[in-house]
Amino acid sequence: MDFQVSFHLNDKVFLKDPESSELGKQLIKSAIDLIYELGFEHFTFKKLAAEVNTTEATVYRYFENKHRLLLYILNWYWRYMEFLVMFKLQNVTDRKLKLQTIIELLTQELPESSGTMDYNKRYLNQIIITESSKVYLVKEVKEINKSEVFKPYKDLCAKIAEVVSEYNPDYKYPRSLSSTLIEASHHQQFFSNYLPKLTDVNGSEEKNFTAGFLTDLLFKALGK
Repeated sequence: MDFQVSFHLNDKVFLKDPESSELGKQLIKSAIDLIYELGFEHFTFKKLAAEVNTTEATVYRYFENKHRLLLYILNWYWRYMEFLVMFKLQNVTDRKLKLQTIIELLTQELPESSGTMDYNKRYLNQIIITESSKVYLVKEVKEINKSEVFKPYKDLCAKIAEVVSEYNPDYKYPRSLSSTLIEASHHQQFFSNYLPKLTDVNGSEEKNFTAGFLTDLLFKALGK
């Protein structure tokens, strides 16, 4: 399953909307590729400018710094994930199956994109796993949050919380459980690949380990 979609994102994240020009879209596409290949620490606007054959000053016309660029990429991803959740659940009536579908979306590797200007979803997925905490585990998080730039993440958590509450209306912590599921999916996928002794993964179940762990955690927490 592959989609080519665009979302309106909070204009506090950028100086100039990347969706407003072909160059802006190319900057985001190439930034995703470079961050995946180099890691966020080694990614720079100078390298991005060279990749798209433009100037570093041009990149700064779109984003104040690389932290804001990463925040833009993550916001786009969270909106995409919320879209996928709503799309996949639209004809599902079984409450348990809804939760299982969400776990599948949180833990599966998203498909590579086919469009030349479309963002690489598989790379995006890996960036989320390895880099996403870097946008909110910062001292300035309270100040950054005032601009509601984390709203796409919060909206996704709220959507998952709705499904949790639908399954068990008496469960007291649906939002906490939702954010725990999302973050645990990142941590367990990363650990099982790079630090497996922090998990209970074994070689035969590596591909499905995180989904199995989250399924066990979720339904034991909900008590049904």
